[in-house]
Amino acid sequence: MEKKTPTYITETRKPVTTPTKTLEKKIGQTPLQAIREFFPNTIKASYAGRLDPMATGKLLILLGEETKKKERYLELDKEYIVEILLDIETDTGDILGIPKEALQQTKLSNNIIQKALYDEIGTHTREYPHFSSKPVNGKPLFVYALEGTINTIEIPTHEETIYHIEFMDTRFVSSEYLADHIQEKLSHVPRSTLPKKALGADFRQDEIREEWNTLLSTNHRGFQIIKIRVVAGSGSYMRTLAMRLGETFGTNALALSIHRSKLGKYKTFFTIPIWTKLY
Repeated sequence: MEKKTPTYITETRKPVTTPTKTLEKKIGQTPLQAIREFFPNTIKASYAGRLDPMATGKLLILLGEETKKKERYLELDKEYIVEILLDIETDTGDILGIPKEALQQTKLSNNIIQKALYDEIGTHTREYPHFSSKPVNGKPLFVYALEGTINTIEIPTHEETIYHIEFMDTRFVSSEYLADHIQEKLSHVPRSTLPKKALGADFRQDEIREEWNTLLSTNHRGFQIIKIRVVAGSGSYMRTLAMRLGETFGTNALALSIHRSKLGKYKTFFTIPIWTKLY
């Protein structure tokens, strides 16, 4: 008798007909939560190219037997729209971290911003973020960071490539606006009682909310936000890009928002940018 290949089916008993699907991940979601919002447990599914919980945008999902071919999707290029908040940093590089304010009020001209962005283009060796899932001795870096033992290990490095970076606009906001904006974003972080979340106290979200509230409610001032578009190779971290730009500007900085707008292969043909294999 001929051996049949198993078919993964939906709850309506329809077979999987496409090997990939692109979802729009919402703020606060983990990639797995995004998958389960759209696909039931009866479908075998995984993601290629994760997004941080506070990031939004395109998440590539592999379905059925395509999950066994994940390696072919891991080198895709990405486009991001990033908002960078100046004069505040966190230990994570985004708003889901413990904030610390710089003792200055930065106001940058467009020319200074554009020069700093241009200097980021190219391939560079970068350290992995302390709050990342990169394993060292079988343990993710973020666990060392939460334990307070990050200084006991050597942080691994990797190559990051930025193909194109574009200054979009800049604006100034009040601390009152920023407080409401950040608290609204943090309200989307889901609660969990899973034992594996115990070390980070469920993303440390209660402590983080309290620290943001204390910082912004007691300090009435303005903050500059820079909006940029970035085309980068696989494995490039927008959180650390924001932090590096802060150092270049002589202040602190973090990624206020990160939105992944494109996935595919990016090339230039006679200086003309071309996206191929868009998902």
